[in-house]
Order: sequence, then C-alpha cells, then structure tokens
Amino acid sequence: MRATPRTRRTTAAVAALAAMAGLSGCGLGGSEKESMSKKDSLVIGVKEDQPALGVKRPDGTYEGFDVDVATYIAGELGVPKSRLTFRTTNSSVREEALAEGAVDMIVATYSITAKRKTAVTFAGPYYVAHQDTFVRADAAAIKDVRDLKGKRICEVTGSNSWRRVIEERKVAARPVTVNTYGACMDALAAGRLDAVSTDDLILAGFAAGRPGRMINAPFTDEKYGVGLRKGDLKGCEQVNRAITRMYQDGTAQRLLTKWFGKSGLKLNVSVPQFEGCT
Repeated sequence: MRATPRTRRTTAAVAALAAMAGLSGCGLGGSEKESMSKKDSLVIGVKEDQPALGVKRPDGTYEGFDVDVATYIAGELGVPKSRLTFRTTNSSVREEALAEGAVDMIVATYSITAKRKTAVTFAGPYYVAHQDTFVRADAAAIKDVRDLKGKRICEVTGSNSWRRVIEERKVAARPVTVNTYGACMDALAAGRLDAVSTDDLILAGFAAGRPGRMINAPFTDEKYGVGLRKGDLKGCEQVNRAITRMYQDGTAQRLLTKWFGKSGLKLNVSVPQFEGCT
C-alpha cells in the first residue's frame, strides 16, 4: 500500500520521539515490559499548543494543568520534577509513542474510549470534561451542536471530537482536517472554519486569549485518562492511587482553580469514577 502524506508524517513523528527517548535513556528501550512505576525517571507526553493545559514556553519548558497533574502523579510515584522529561506528543501519534517506548506516560487531554483501550492501558480518569463548541463572535446563529449542520468544523488528526458531532450526534457538519487545535483556532479566526468543537477545558484555554465565544451547550462526557503502555497494570493501579490522593488532599481543586478559575466553567472537584485497569 502506498504511504499517504499523513501516514509519512505520523511515522516520522513517532520515529523522532523514539529516537530522542533512546538518546536520553529515559524511554522503555530494552526493558519493554518494565512497569513505568519502577522507573526512577520518566518521559511524559504532553501537548505544546493548548493554553492552560499544555504549552511549550520559549525556553523549552512546559506549563499547564496537564503538566501540573503529571508532575504531581510522578511525585507520588517517587519521581521528582528534576527527573522528568516532558515531550510534545500530538493526538496523531499518542498510541504509537507509548507502544514504541518514546514516552512512558501521556497526560494530554487523552479521552478514554473503547477503541483506544485496545492499544493503551488507561489510568484514571483524572478529570471528566465535556465537549462544547467555540465560534466567532458574529456567529449568532450557532447556539447548539445541531446548528453545526453544513458548517465547517475542525477535524484534528487523531482526535475523536469531530466524530462526536458527525457520527454520534448525526449532524451533517463538514470536517476540515487540521493538525492541531491551535491551528484550528487560527483557521477559525481567518474564516476557513465556522466552528471548533472539542473539550470545554481545551476551548476555555484558547478562549482566554482569542476573540470569539463559547456556545455553552455541552453534549458529551470526556474522560481524560493517563495513557500507559498496554498491559502496565501495576503502573495503572499506582497512578490511580496518586489521582485519588490528588483530589483528597485538595491539589486537584487548587490546580483547576489556578488554570480555569476565571473561565466561568463549572469545575468538578470530586474524585472521578475510575474505568479500571485493563
């Protein structure tokens, strides 16, 4: 089968991540079956272009809610911040990055789905978000997901958000393929898209610095999981214990307030119901 440009980009991205992990000595490498919970250093996959969730600063460091959650979990596993390496891991390469050992753990608005569970072991969720829609300020006619019929919506490579609209809600929107949500927001502002529909935490982060409006009509539950190599049940169980402590000791509420307290979203500060380690 002839490789498509998207396939070549995805393969190249995973290869680059794996190569960097090998050079750093922090990937799974020759210990493919070793639980991440036994490691004294970790490579953690995050996003780099999602305000308030995962952003790469000009100096190469990362910040955001997901980054803080990952740092807390690692600390509970006995790995201090000084032995953490954060690495950009876009939606299109998450499963491959875990399978190849390019990263040990992914905390990157990674919604738990039945399909993904066949390739990834998920701890958590560490938060349950809800899908909503962001539009330009002049798009007064878009008030609900049904109003996206015939509209150009963002299809981010590797993300399921557009499927929630078209396949699950049976709304005949027109998906436009874009690599990242940051690029989606740019395309929306430039008039190449009519709406960006995805998790409310993602949208809240972007809305803080861009013109436009959230329609405030959520229609799904998005269970953000911590992605681990398939079969790492010990690591999953330990991460679940860390997430429980994060809520019980008040850290989850503090971090949610820190990053989204001014967004107007109703934030859930109770321990989410875990999916179970498989």
